[in-house]
Amino acid sequence: MTIALLEALTFGLGRLVDAASQAGHRLCLLTSDRSIYAHELRRLRPDRLDVLDVDTGDVSACETALRRIPDLAGIISSTDTWALPGAELAARLGLPGPDIDTVRTLRDKGAVRALLHRRGLSRATAIPTAPTLAEAERVATAIGFPLVLKDSAGTSSRAVWLIRDEHELGRAVREAQQTTLNGHLIAEPFFAGPVYSAETLTWQGRTRLLGVLSRQLSPEPLRREEAASFPVAFPPDERAALERWITRMLAAAGYRQGFAHTEFVLTTQGPEVVEINGRIGGALVGEALCRSLDTNVYTAMISMALGEHPTLLDDHLGSGPAVAFVLIYAPRPGTLTGWSGLDRLSTLPGNPEWFPTSTPGDRFEHLSDQRGCTGIVLTEGPTAELAMHRALSAAGGITPVIHPAPAQLPATAAVP
Repeated sequence: MTIALLEALTFGLGRLVDAASQAGHRLCLLTSDRSIYAHELRRLRPDRLDVLDVDTGDVSACETALRRIPDLAGIISSTDTWALPGAELAARLGLPGPDIDTVRTLRDKGAVRALLHRRGLSRATAIPTAPTLAEAERVATAIGFPLVLKDSAGTSSRAVWLIRDEHELGRAVREAQQTTLNGHLIAEPFFAGPVYSAETLTWQGRTRLLGVLSRQLSPEPLRREEAASFPVAFPPDERAALERWITRMLAAAGYRQGFAHTEFVLTTQGPEVVEINGRIGGALVGEALCRSLDTNVYTAMISMALGEHPTLLDDHLGSGPAVAFVLIYAPRPGTLTGWSGLDRLSTLPGNPEWFPTSTPGDRFEHLSDQRGCTGIVLTEGPTAELAMHRALSAAGGITPVIHPAPAQLPATAAVP
């Protein structure tokens, strides 16, 4: 049988292929841009994965391509952008899939905030607004500083503005006016404290907390994602309380099946949700889960695509190494010609590995969000804290080489 993958996260494709193969099935990737998966495709034998080039932004074109697969048994849509199209396609083809209304709700961060606030699970609601100074001043008066202005359907930390005063409010409005949004503009309070994400698996309404990931952000007001580690060692009673809390969050949102990556802040008044993502975590979160839990968590994704109970919900999880990773950003706009320092990784502790998110020749213009990331370095350790120390040490020696203008690549460009 064949399981279709409607686009995917940048990393994890190889793990998914292994999981499908282990279950006796074949994976078929539908994509409009193979370059997104350059690193993963280089590591896979061509005969292990079918790839269909199709405009994945066209649901009808995807449906036509899927109907041509004679033994199609399931569809996986593991990204935010294609979550709703994936759910709609599964329904059209009579295949197992998530509830469309729930997916639609989760793709609207304002709707999630408002829902949780009505249920008494968030201290504040979200206010829809428009990119005008008059509207921004209205919501600032209602919410107070600091506040957050963001795209209701944003991804990769794009179109998010932390606003602490009138000056930053005006600047954010000007930038929002020049930004194409996936949804609409919303405003909400800024919750201060360290940021984490709960990595969970839910099936038929039952949720298991697989672990908590730390999230290191750049200084205010940018708040760009810089690093992460897993698993955070909360005391047992605090971890149990977090599991009960996140289970209530997901139930309130109507989430009954799938991985979820829920970002939250530990404030002085307890945890507060930032957003709920109905998918496995991005960047190298999936890889961190696989290594630390000593199992291929993507087998659960295959099972759920087939409408089957995922054994990960009940399995005894192994105790692999803790994992940390650091995102390496372009230091300035320009064209990437390679990286210096990659040859030193093998000499450092923690078994550092390099996961490129770009290739020499790529042009970088946006540096304030994850579009500016050139690659990720991952390390292991006996604890998340020690893994993070090793990851920061390894990342400190890697420098993206950026030419200030488009240029012919030198023959010595470092290609991963």
